[in-house]
Amino acid sequence: MGIFEPYRALGYITAGVPFSVQRRGTETFVTVSVGKAWQIYDCAKLTLVLVGPQFPKKIRSLACSGDFTFAAFGTDIAVCRRAHQVATWSAHKEKVNLLFLFGDLILSTDVKGNLFIWTFKDIEQNLQPVSHIVLQEKFSPTCIMHPDTYLNKVIIGSQEGSFHLWNISTQKKLFEFEGWNSSVHCCVSSPALDVVAFGCSDGKVHVHNVRCDEEIVSFSHSTHGAVTSLSFRTDGEPLLASGGSSGVIAIWNLEKKRLHSVIKEAHDGSIISLHFFANEPVLMSSGDDNSIKMWIFDTSDGEARLLRFRSGHSAPPLCVRFYGSGRRVLSAGQDRAFRLFSVVQDQQSRELSQRHIAKRAKKLRVKEEEIKLKPVITFDFAEIRERDWCNVVTCHMDTPRAYVWRLQSFALGEHILTPSTRNQTPDGWIERFNLQSGISRGIYLDASEGRSCAHACEVVGIACDATNSSLISAGYHGDIKIWNLKKCELKFRLDVGHYVVKFVYHRTNGLLATAAVDMVLRVFDVITLRMVRKFEGHTDRITDLCFSEDGKWLLSSSMDGSLRVWDVILGRQIDAISVDVSIAAFSLSPCMDILVTSHVDQNGIYLWANQALFSGSSNMDTYSSTREVKMLNFPSSDVSETQETEDPKTRVLHPESTIFSNLNVQIPNLVTLSLLPRSQWQSLTKLDIIKARNKPIEPPKKPEKAPFFLPSTPSLSGEIIFKNDGATLDEEKDGQADGPVRSKIDVGLPSQFLQLLQSCAEAGNHVAFTDYLKGLSPSTLDVELRMLQIIDDEDIQRPEERTELHAIALLLDYFIDEISCKNNFEFIQAVIRLFLKIHGETVRRHAALQAKAKTLLELQSAVWRRIDNMFQNTRCLVTFLSNLQF
Repeated sequence: MGIFEPYRALGYITAGVPFSVQRRGTETFVTVSVGKAWQIYDCAKLTLVLVGPQFPKKIRSLACSGDFTFAAFGTDIAVCRRAHQVATWSAHKEKVNLLFLFGDLILSTDVKGNLFIWTFKDIEQNLQPVSHIVLQEKFSPTCIMHPDTYLNKVIIGSQEGSFHLWNISTQKKLFEFEGWNSSVHCCVSSPALDVVAFGCSDGKVHVHNVRCDEEIVSFSHSTHGAVTSLSFRTDGEPLLASGGSSGVIAIWNLEKKRLHSVIKEAHDGSIISLHFFANEPVLMSSGDDNSIKMWIFDTSDGEARLLRFRSGHSAPPLCVRFYGSGRRVLSAGQDRAFRLFSVVQDQQSRELSQRHIAKRAKKLRVKEEEIKLKPVITFDFAEIRERDWCNVVTCHMDTPRAYVWRLQSFALGEHILTPSTRNQTPDGWIERFNLQSGISRGIYLDASEGRSCAHACEVVGIACDATNSSLISAGYHGDIKIWNLKKCELKFRLDVGHYVVKFVYHRTNGLLATAAVDMVLRVFDVITLRMVRKFEGHTDRITDLCFSEDGKWLLSSSMDGSLRVWDVILGRQIDAISVDVSIAAFSLSPCMDILVTSHVDQNGIYLWANQALFSGSSNMDTYSSTREVKMLNFPSSDVSETQETEDPKTRVLHPESTIFSNLNVQIPNLVTLSLLPRSQWQSLTKLDIIKARNKPIEPPKKPEKAPFFLPSTPSLSGEIIFKNDGATLDEEKDGQADGPVRSKIDVGLPSQFLQLLQSCAEAGNHVAFTDYLKGLSPSTLDVELRMLQIIDDEDIQRPEERTELHAIALLLDYFIDEISCKNNFEFIQAVIRLFLKIHGETVRRHAALQAKAKTLLELQSAVWRRIDNMFQNTRCLVTFLSNLQF
């Protein structure tokens, strides 16, 4: 058991697998792949509504039907109902590359040309395919579709260029089309009968009549690359959308047989899927740049505009940092994007604006990528006065300038921090700027260096102490310098002795940690100017360093795939985890509850839960030994197969998790609360007030006339009399003959309340009874207690024959047991008060019940005495501290 456990993944929107769209009622949903899992978005606002399970391998194809989602991974097909996997189809021997929904059937093909037909009705019994079709040799299927009105028939395109028409019911090939000597990448049916569009690898789109085997029209993309996706518009406009591997979406007019419009740079990479919504001028697209976009055709010139989108990093993040209290993460990637992710609500994640990139690119007639800022290599922020001026500073690759960002408005700031030097690549240069005005406030120079600069080499990192009086800087050659922050004068110098690649400083305890090229971590005390700790264990280049908020832990990651946790006080390694892909950057939240990591060749960021914090264990020996490295899997996009609306601390507390099993242990000398809503247990003590307040002001009025659908009989008084069936009339006559109205509850059978109380008392464990009481509403619990109330005193001389007295005695035993265990304290107090209010007189008149009540009083007094003493000690301590003179 290690300190960090997988929690969830952020920033994954879609992977390079075509999405699946389905309409349910008035709403439309799209299912996308995010690597080894799938996600479902609501198309109305592109909000995440469901996340699927994690599979052993990456998903290669998707299909959806109602509550069922089918995902092909490797040679298997997973069948999921909602978010749970209910079956696995494993008939394929080769990798499955296509899934196609065909009514109540699923068609699957593999890379060797095997087509299996499955049914998902009675899925638990039907785990074998319905039939198997072997396609001809030298025919590698690439796409599959069903022409409208063609019963039991599908068209299958191939990599060789031909496409076939098959009858899956008779398992016969009906016709073979020659094609156009180019691989068929995609095919889609048009609103017109017998017309199908094909996209080929040579960049051409062919609109073909499959009944006559005649080509109607063909279009050619001006950009190089294959046509990867197609979609017809179905709201009356004769338009066809085609997407290519260059990221451009072309809109073709089928009536005029020419190009209608072009959506340039729709995606940064290849277009994976296109889909026109039924009878709507809205087009959805997805690309391998980790984004989904919706385009609407509502302008006067008929061109498309971006309606809404969801996107993440299209290239791996280079650095990540928690911002503020730890509920937001700043990340910068190789895609030149600077993003803010929300750990709690994924809809709040966004990219920080670089000031009208699209408009400036269109005006200058260049690509957006050319005018974006270069990739961020490091950044820092300050939360003070974040509403007043820019509070985030970024340094970019191959540029001497630093840029400021206003996080309040999620946009680039108005100042650019430019060094006051003519050298365009000022290695070793350190300069101080004012964030509010962007004006230079000082240059740090070391006269002992051969040139006018702070270091004779590249500056690895800089930091300020807790009082903002000193500046600490580190050079690549291993020289650490301490400067007077305001006077820009050198105070002290320290030599590491090796080339330094990483540098981190803890402002609270004044410790400085460096990572050198010899893969050794050295911790220095900047006050005494000496090395205090040295850690060894990494076997490859160290990529990042981080101190915990309390300064007790030092975390380090390496290209060897490991992340190690070092105890600074004990001077040893306390935990080490390893993943399949090396960690490029990481950050520990200020609350130390969540660790965020970014990895090489991974576009998302991953969150890990700090098990040591939530379990409350302070014994580090329970974790990994100094030499053991625990191998962990990547976190999935899902935590507990629920929607993402809760706080991470609450989400980690999953019932099936073994992390928090020791929280159920009762802590001695302390009481445990029930964690019920305050209104639920407070209402038990004020039921009389609530009933009086809710009492009707006036009696209900008789209806003037009966509704037309209720049969009635006329009467002499003019009142409405409803007709009753014979059985009801017989019951009324029997009731009148017997005298008073009888209760509908059979007193011979005990209620669930009494049955559960009796069984728990015999077992000596009242946990089930407590859970039952906690699930009752205040009014229902009041009724259950009043059902035991003794109304008459005729049998008071024979109390052993009264079942109510036996139940009251069991309730007193239950209260004694719960008070002694000090569980559900506030809830039990409210129930005891309600119990005594109803049965107090009965307890007073019976000696056996009085003895139990006396025992309960003694236990209650002891518990309250202990709590009162604890509060008195706390009040004395607070009074003592407040009277101290500082």
